[in-house]
Amino acid sequence: MTLSDTIITREEQRLVEDKERTKYRKKWGTYVSERCWGTPREDYSDIGEAWLFDFEMSRSRAFRWTEQGIAGISDTHQRMVLSLAFWNENDDFLKDQLFGLPGGSSSKSGNHGEDVKELYYYLDNTPTHSYSKFLYKYPIGKFPYDELYADNSKRGKQDTEFEITDTDAFKDNNYFDIVFEMAKDEEDPEEISFRITAYNRSQFSAPLHIIPQIFYRNTWGWNLEEEKDKPKPKLSQEFKDSEFVMKASHYKLGDRRIVFSASPGVDEDSKDVEPRLLFCDNETNFKKLYKTENKTDYCKDGFHEYIVNEEEDAVNPEKFGTKACAWFVFDENGGVPPGDYVTVRYKLTKDLNDPTPELDEEVVDETIRERALEADEFYWNVSPLPIPEQLRNVQRQAFSGLLWSKQYYHFVHNHWYYGDPDSEMPPTVGRANNRNKEWQHLYNDDILSMPDNWEYPFYCSWDTAFHTIPLAMIDPQFAKKQLDLLTREWYMSPQGQIPAYEWNFSDTNPPVQAWAAYRVYKIEKRMYKEADRPFLERVFQKLLINFTWWVNRKDTDGNGIFEGGFLGLDNISLFNRSEPPANVELLQSDASGWIAWYSLIMMNIALELAKENPVYEDIASKFFEHYLLIADAMTYLNSSADDASGKPSVDSLWDEVDNFFYDKIHWGARIVE
Repeated sequence: MTLSDTIITREEQRLVEDKERTKYRKKWGTYVSERCWGTPREDYSDIGEAWLFDFEMSRSRAFRWTEQGIAGISDTHQRMVLSLAFWNENDDFLKDQLFGLPGGSSSKSGNHGEDVKELYYYLDNTPTHSYSKFLYKYPIGKFPYDELYADNSKRGKQDTEFEITDTDAFKDNNYFDIVFEMAKDEEDPEEISFRITAYNRSQFSAPLHIIPQIFYRNTWGWNLEEEKDKPKPKLSQEFKDSEFVMKASHYKLGDRRIVFSASPGVDEDSKDVEPRLLFCDNETNFKKLYKTENKTDYCKDGFHEYIVNEEEDAVNPEKFGTKACAWFVFDENGGVPPGDYVTVRYKLTKDLNDPTPELDEEVVDETIRERALEADEFYWNVSPLPIPEQLRNVQRQAFSGLLWSKQYYHFVHNHWYYGDPDSEMPPTVGRANNRNKEWQHLYNDDILSMPDNWEYPFYCSWDTAFHTIPLAMIDPQFAKKQLDLLTREWYMSPQGQIPAYEWNFSDTNPPVQAWAAYRVYKIEKRMYKEADRPFLERVFQKLLINFTWWVNRKDTDGNGIFEGGFLGLDNISLFNRSEPPANVELLQSDASGWIAWYSLIMMNIALELAKENPVYEDIASKFFEHYLLIADAMTYLNSSADDASGKPSVDSLWDEVDNFFYDKIHWGARIVE
């Protein structure tokens, strides 16, 4: 049941169907990162410098773990990806990925770390991805790559960042608004319609190339056991005399078609624009990057080389490969007229029976219209109370951002650390300067809620926990699964630590998962009238192990005062709290406060579970006792009277003058406030 009790929307019905597995509504979604280069999982160096794999290299090097793209769509294991590419005939590069500056300390690094330098917006999305909408603002003039590099390199940490809006890229509205929409068929969610609409906001006609891409994630290039004796996936032009239909074959996904329609020309007198199908392989261009022999004649960067550099032999003339695109060129009479627009439509389908498939543009438009209206209905029902329309739109776009930030995350520690059987990245002892060497059990292969698609394209366990609170309002099943995954044995360490984030899984983050689990439980109970006690109990049992890890590993003296790294006050610490100097003990007010709060949350969950199982009563009292011990230790640790005033000794974290808890440092026998 929903909050309104009397109305259930179509999107809510889809969520029920997905939960009950009567239909796999979430098999395809907006699960593709916007950046995979510069990530620790793609770092195969010995020194642990992930930023060596940079933006320029990513155009020609195949990714090992996950894929990236603009407005990317994929299945839940990212075997097939659909994304967008464009060209304005002024850029030096095909625009098939979002540009940004790396972190680190190179001449190209952002002055505040990694930073995307594009304008794009997540306009809409639904929990089952029955409808999604994305806006990209593409400059008509040459993209200012060099200017963004140069100006940011001159700036320090105290300076503001130099953004694309500080350049002339959008001067006089000299850009295209490119709107991407995806809508699933009502009866079969694997029948998916796509529409790209590009609006010329400038005062002059301008050419535009719209290039929808389809490719398979490279799983065949590493000689993995599960891929042996399996046919290589293939994309091909199905009919010799027609470039409107592409066939896709994958041994797990089966056979499908991608059907395109001709697009109306740039004006009433123009001919329809028909696509040209191009094919290459999702393989590294070893010759370009490493001066060694390629594994294929048609590498990953083939479309850029063919369209921009006019290299005729960069794509496969036999019309097949593991990467493909449909190339639409709108350049007649100078291109898209000012204030006008052009549209590209296509569909992913399992229907292979029609001997002469044609895309019905009216059906595509009607499908998109219906799903958009159902999205309106769904979000109104999430917040049915009378609120200003502006606030309702803010909330809806915030939900959209969360749903677009669901990404496929894949990382198998042993395959990365010791090297794949047939990888160009050879096995090495001390991969990436021994980063994450303790996490050999880690096996991640899931759709996860990420902090950001570009700047943080990996999960951070406490960010994910925070995300589950608003996600519970629109998709409690997904919210619960996130918390369940973080405590599963292929995530949580055997000792009970929850992995922090990809740069350092062993770092200590605030223990907010218990609070998130309890909040998700209560939100679902209130909004959907369902109290999922098995979920709450299952997560509670795993969090008991995590709580014990904190007590055993981060309270070194057993006195109720805790320590750790990335916990809140780390940004004003005298040193890196994740790697303190030798013979130093930091008595942390924030770490101790987090665990005191953790104790109270665990107590509350135990009391909730005790309503139906009295065994949990004793556990609740145990957590309340632990809370009192920590509170006492923070306030009266080694309490003694220093003078006649009777004030606590400096071992107390409480400051009577400021009425505030502070950290204290034990440096040998000295105590530093």
